[in-house]
Amino acid sequence: MRGILFDMDGTLLDIDLGSFLRRYFGALGAAASEGFPGVDIMPAILASTGAMQEVHPERTNREVFYEDFRTRTGIDLDDQWPVFERFYKEVFPTLRDGEGPHAGAREAVETALGLGMGVVIATNPIFPQIAQRTRLAWAGLDDLDLPVVTSYEDLHACKPDPAYFIETAALIGVDPRDCVMVGDDRSLDLAAGDVGMRTYYVGPDPGARADWSGDLVEFAALLPRLAEG
Repeated sequence: MRGILFDMDGTLLDIDLGSFLRRYFGALGAAASEGFPGVDIMPAILASTGAMQEVHPERTNREVFYEDFRTRTGIDLDDQWPVFERFYKEVFPTLRDGEGPHAGAREAVETALGLGMGVVIATNPIFPQIAQRTRLAWAGLDDLDLPVVTSYEDLHACKPDPAYFIETAALIGVDPRDCVMVGDDRSLDLAAGDVGMRTYYVGPDPGARADWSGDLVEFAALLPRLAEG
């Protein structure tokens, strides 16, 4: 194995995703209402987020979101991005509410880096890079050399689309068959097996079908054997 893809939410980052998303969309809606008074844009934000998760080869997730949003609202986000940039810089970091590193997260990532493996923070790319990096900081990993964190600016697909895993492996120059996807979501993360990736499951479902399962501490211990082939 030459490449390791780590999911973030529920894998490296200990988070109640449902609670976080309620805080996130509530705060984003409030910020948008101030920026665009009289326009109810939350239904459009939710619908355009859904559009990113459809198949759209050759267009980035950001391009799909912006186009869908403009069609629904008439608002050009290329022109109005400062409203949202301010939100992600000033408000988004305040949404943390108990989120922190999962046990073994740093050990697993540092072990992979120390073995010379390509490492990707393979979080679903429905957020801009600035938000992904903030959440990486919540996981206590922002000081590590992790140049590849998948975001909506760069990726052309979302999990569980096979194209997401193929493109993500290509970002580190590794064949998908030489990668391991580490994640807690049996639908989104274990779909990596469809493109020949090996899978390591850290979620709660005992019936999930993966090549390996356990916690991140156990995965860190497994890594030297995977590196040896």
